[in-house]
Amino acid sequence: MLTRDYLSNGVDMGQLEGKVAIVTGSSRGIGKGIATVYSREGAKVIVASRTPSRVEDVAEEIRAEGGIAVGIPCDVGKKDQIFSMVEKTVEEFGTVDILVNNAQGFGTEANPRTSTIPTPIEDTDDDEWDYTFRTGASATLWGMQAVFPHMKEGGGKIINLASGSGMQGFPGNTCYNATKEAIRALTRTAANEWGKYAICVNTINPSLRTDAWESWEAANPEFVQGLKDKMPLGRLGNPIEDGGPLFVFLAGPGSDYITGMTIMLNGGRHMP
Repeated sequence: MLTRDYLSNGVDMGQLEGKVAIVTGSSRGIGKGIATVYSREGAKVIVASRTPSRVEDVAEEIRAEGGIAVGIPCDVGKKDQIFSMVEKTVEEFGTVDILVNNAQGFGTEANPRTSTIPTPIEDTDDDEWDYTFRTGASATLWGMQAVFPHMKEGGGKIINLASGSGMQGFPGNTCYNATKEAIRALTRTAANEWGKYAICVNTINPSLRTDAWESWEAANPEFVQGLKDKMPLGRLGNPIEDGGPLFVFLAGPGSDYITGMTIMLNGGRHMP
């Protein structure tokens, strides 16, 4: 279990004790790992994703460990559902201290996929472009807008997920690359505008093993193997063991002087 001892009052507490965290796309993969670790560090967690049954399954797993978690179905491609998710969070717990914008759709709304499929830029489909942006950059903007009134008075932590794919412009990944770079721009803009409210906004670019990564690897085996071969640490990270400590740090008090940054969580594969 990832914990840190606090010396005040002689009581051992988690780094996120008493905080309220929303993690989108947390029914599986990186999002599930983040939600799990946040609960272990004392946060009350909102597990948010599209599928009600999966959301409730993860929330129940967290509660079975002794944590506090509520599942809220939310399609991040729909602005009203994002704002409703935040409203329900505030009704349940009184506020929002942490937002992790992790969810990202692939394919189109009519035919969603679990990952990108290599497509030349000249053949980029308008429907895929629109859906990728709506569930990526637009959803990130809407999430930040929805929590802002609740963080404005007391501060907060927002963590947005982007990708080294966007920073490097991986071939065949036009829609995904563009929306992830837009998210980094949103992060910097919010960091500049909201710093005066003690709201820290940062981006993590992860390379962690998830269902989406495995689907992408299946569609691009030689390319993905080449990426893995370039990792100095020689392995793909685990969402909880390798991702958890960084996500906890950026959500906790130790990162109060860090904002507007893009932090690479990729085993050294990309060193900007």
